Amino acid sequence: MHIPTKPISDYPWFIRLFFWKQQRRYGKVLEPGMLWGRSPWVFAALALLYGALDRKRSPLSPVLRSLLTVRVSQINHCEFCVDINSATLEKRGVSDEKIEALWTWRTSPMFDPIERVALEYAEAVTHSEQSVDDALMARIKKHFDDDALVELTGLIAFQNLSSKFNAALNVPPQGFCHLAAHAISGTQEQPSTGARQQERTPTDQ
Repeated sequence: MHIPTKPISDYPWFIRLFFWKQQRRYGKVLEPGMLWGRSPWVFAALALLYGALDRKRSPLSPVLRSLLTVRVSQINHCEFCVDINSATLEKRGVSDEKIEALWTWRTSPMFDPIERVALEYAEAVTHSEQSVDDALMARIKKHFDDDALVELTGLIAFQNLSSKFNAALNVPPQGFCHLAAHAISGTQEQPSTGARQQERTPTDQ
């Protein structure tokens, strides 16, 4: 990593409480938490926001939430995020085959219509060269009401923050998912809608 972690005893008591909860849930303290913990109040706010987005009574299903967090992490090349969120997908009952197919979801028959439109939306939000046009928004609104759409967008935005932070600081995976790294992160990036459209023109992406 580009920034070293500190001894746990050097963090404020309320941050050590978050670390204790991570230890109980994951069996280890998460490296990103130890980085964010250098800014204690920011870390605490982010942890509370994530807890709200991933709450049991979210209008988004647990599987959909995890599919989106893995896909955004793949796009942003965050190996840590792909690792831990793929492990969460496994715990939520998703097969290895579906996890491995996620980075080529457009050509895979394993994803239902709601998952497909949500993944398309996540890619449009995440890729800076794309935008959310009226046609995509109309498709999204067939499956998500306004309240759910706010949470969907918030989750995608949060995962962009998290994965870009971790990728920039070179946070490594911590071995949560048993699948090989190449299988869950992909050996090549699937072209987005915008990229496929540009392939039909002389202009490079």
